[in-house]
Amino acid sequence: MTSLLRWARTAMKGGPSAVLRFPTSGFEVIKRSQIFEEERFEEFEKGHYYPVNIGDVLVSKYQVLGKLGFGTTSTVWLARDLKRRQYVTLKVYTRDGTGQGEIQIYKALSQGDTSHPGYAHLRTALDTFTISHQGSGHHCLAQKPMWGSFRDLMYRTPARRLSEDLLKTGLKQVFLALDYLHTECKLVHTDIKSDNILQEFEEMSILDRFTDTELEHPSPRKSVTNMPIYASRRFELPERFGRAVLSDFGSAVRGDEKRDYDAQPTIYRSPEVMLKTEWSYPVDIWNVGAMIWDLFEGKHMFLGMDPDGKGYSTRMHLAEVIGILGPPPLDFLKRGERARDFFTKDGMKCLMA
Repeated sequence: MTSLLRWARTAMKGGPSAVLRFPTSGFEVIKRSQIFEEERFEEFEKGHYYPVNIGDVLVSKYQVLGKLGFGTTSTVWLARDLKRRQYVTLKVYTRDGTGQGEIQIYKALSQGDTSHPGYAHLRTALDTFTISHQGSGHHCLAQKPMWGSFRDLMYRTPARRLSEDLLKTGLKQVFLALDYLHTECKLVHTDIKSDNILQEFEEMSILDRFTDTELEHPSPRKSVTNMPIYASRRFELPERFGRAVLSDFGSAVRGDEKRDYDAQPTIYRSPEVMLKTEWSYPVDIWNVGAMIWDLFEGKHMFLGMDPDGKGYSTRMHLAEVIGILGPPPLDFLKRGERARDFFTKDGMKCLMA
């Protein structure tokens, strides 16, 4: 199989890439009784996923090479752009319009001044298209492949945390990305976490080896009511990493429109969000500041776990913030719709249940 892949890479130079033929046997079949990957989600039971098969060529352009991941609204695949002869990742959304909002955000990302130094640190769209299945449309997003996230790297290193040098460089690049997002696109990300900070490939040969492995050792899989489910596979750990890139804009909102509803990953929520004051761009900066502790120390700065045993609570989260930074200013509390739930009128802590 490896020789076939080498031939495909060198054949037809200057023209489209050759379509690879993937094995149709010789793979592990997952037991029907074993709940597997996206099969665990209600959307799968409803038949909302698109039946992607490794080896498929979508819209006569992208050949699927292997599965990278899955979620409640999409599956993600490594693919080959046959016309441009380059690797891409394909995010194939579930049906009924899922992904439309995120795709619109990706289109907005390219409307700012792309010479801004932060633009290179945002994950943008290479292409968007729609494929049909059983009368429904599935939006698809093609992007430049990334090795993995800061979270992936943390869990694949013995220390379970990032090195100081990598963190310094990565955070500088994340702040450049946020400056572009805030100033050029007028968008607030609202969902910054280690999963959403990716790293570019420096060694493109990793993608070749990923494809070689799929050809020689096909991924485990199963079929449920004619819907294929493949095992996701990881890229090998590189010797060096490229730039940090901020990704996943599905929760992004306009920053020039004031809002006060709940947002952000729970443990990274800013005081504005917790107290329901109007919030905008600064909540992203708070979000990054709280996340840094995870990356460097390997543990959360704030937990918000209530001692009554009921799990997370805003009152405990606020108590932890105040324990480090002191009480919030009185004028800030006056703007918070929920401030009266936790503070007296003079700004003293109340922290009622």
